[in-house]
Amino acid sequence: MGRSVHHPVGLIHKSVLAYGGYTLFTTNGGDHATLIDIDGRIVHRWHSDEGIVYAYLLPSGNLLCRTRPPKDVEIVKGLGGSSSSILEMDWNSNVVWRYDDPMIHHDFVRMDNGNTLLLLFEPLDPMTANNVQGGYPSDDDPETILGDLIREVDSKGHTIREWKISESLSFEDDVICPLEHRREWSHGNSLNLTPLGDFLVSFRNISTIGIIGRTSGEFLWKWGPGEVWHQHHPTFLDNGRILLFDNGSHSKGADRSRVIEVDPESGQVEWEFTETPPMAFYSFHISSAERLPNGNTLICEVPLEGFLKSLKIVKSSGNM
Repeated sequence: MGRSVHHPVGLIHKSVLAYGGYTLFTTNGGDHATLIDIDGRIVHRWHSDEGIVYAYLLPSGNLLCRTRPPKDVEIVKGLGGSSSSILEMDWNSNVVWRYDDPMIHHDFVRMDNGNTLLLLFEPLDPMTANNVQGGYPSDDDPETILGDLIREVDSKGHTIREWKISESLSFEDDVICPLEHRREWSHGNSLNLTPLGDFLVSFRNISTIGIIGRTSGEFLWKWGPGEVWHQHHPTFLDNGRILLFDNGSHSKGADRSRVIEVDPESGQVEWEFTETPPMAFYSFHISSAERLPNGNTLICEVPLEGFLKSLKIVKSSGNM
């Protein structure tokens, strides 16, 4: 489906098959989160002077969100997904809980027990950093390469446990894309929980998704290189498959993106959505996909034209 140059924003197409719910979205670098209905009308909006660049709506009706990057931490300056805080706000945008750490980035999860899982940058020790393969060197590269860390904190902000992702990676297999810088090794961009409570993760720089055991801290399943490129947002489906947005950036073929379902048992792609020609559906970075209760899939893409986000819903057949 083409995009109208006359109606670049707002609701541009609606099908009777669309799922009749509400959609929460944010703008990268903005200061608000917006809830809209099926007709694109604003139902509610949250605001924070600290910025709201990514958010989830909690069962309580509160908003759990990530703020803008820190301004005075050189090691994370300019890195995608960087934030200084996680905020929980009530319906009236009052902050009822917060967690501050300049190494926060990308994703977070509020657990059923009230604790919060966070994804953070972690400076690697010199020996580990020297053994990381791939990427292109630059005169501006810092001495320290950043890895990823999962941290669980309680409602008072106390650290319950941490999992260092670098300890589960392989220098031989987990190689940075040759077209990416060496400031980061894995660049985690998604953190979710499996039905068994393990971590479903995505690492952009090494084009890998996987399941890390909550108890062992080791990969229980790992997949991606040569199959997807710089992917985002894997989530578990009721059918046992994993849904994700395959950006396709820096791939060996045409510039095109896909939304796919992969079977973790077989490693086979069982369903996909894309468009023809390839550039009609291509998001170089960011983006996500969510399976809706009626079987449709909500896709958030970032077209190249100005890097503006758009939302679309497709049926399981792959049609709009």
